[in-house]
Amino acid sequence: MNDLRAKALRARRELQADARARSSEIICQRVVRSREFRSGRAIACYLPMGDEVDTLEIFDRSWRANKRIFAPVLHSRGKMSFREIRPESTLERNSFGVWEPSTGSTIRPRDLDMVITPTVAFDDDNNRIGMGGGYFDRCFSFLRYRKYWLHPKLIGVAFACQKVEKITPNVWDIRLYSIITDANPGN
Repeated sequence: MNDLRAKALRARRELQADARARSSEIICQRVVRSREFRSGRAIACYLPMGDEVDTLEIFDRSWRANKRIFAPVLHSRGKMSFREIRPESTLERNSFGVWEPSTGSTIRPRDLDMVITPTVAFDDDNNRIGMGGGYFDRCFSFLRYRKYWLHPKLIGVAFACQKVEKITPNVWDIRLYSIITDANPGN
């Protein structure tokens, strides 16, 4: 797992800034055109950092569409919650250097319609490798035993270069509903 993570991080890091910006724009357009986004009222999305897919357009489009949008907030012992973010929200960096809204109402993970998840590596079976903290897997562990995807739909976003051949998931890993990349559909 660590080898796949390192390989995907290296591929993401090697993208040129202008290519990363163009690809992020393509990914965000695909997210906001998706059925899940259009029908969702409560959306969660991570605030980008470093060389991740820049998701700020998703926040802007959510506000313009009068959707509520929430950002993850990390807590001690691997816990995560989601706090509403508005254009006027104040952001602070947590102990990991991740941006979070400092105030705002929270929502239960089960009440979200769509969750845009940061993704380090992914495969054709919608398995995901994150940064290794397990926050998303613990937070959405209630999805593990569902036979049908109801709420929320976990949507990974990543650059096509982050795709790996096969991820062997751990028993605690939560598979994504879908993954949106900058690759041409069908590739």
